Amino acid sequence: MGQFMNVGFDNMVQVDEIIAIVSPESAPVKRMVQTAKDAGVVIDVTHGRKTRSVIFTDSDYIILSAIQPETLTGRLDAE
Repeated sequence: MGQFMNVGFDNMVQVDEIIAIVSPESAPVKRMVQTAKDAGVVIDVTHGRKTRSVIFTDSDYIILSAIQPETLTGRLDAE
């Protein structure tokens, strides 16, 4: 088991699984998230708040977080 990173509201993601952390604002990311929702591979950990970052994993899951990408990247660097 590898290290875990808090992605908001006491939800954890295994650091070794993360491929990218991006902003959800661009049209291509929005399309990818919608396609993943249709496929049932989105994990929403925003607790109803605005999605501020999208985490892509190497297990083909997409995680939606209410934490800014810069904050998550800082947590990755601290690991």
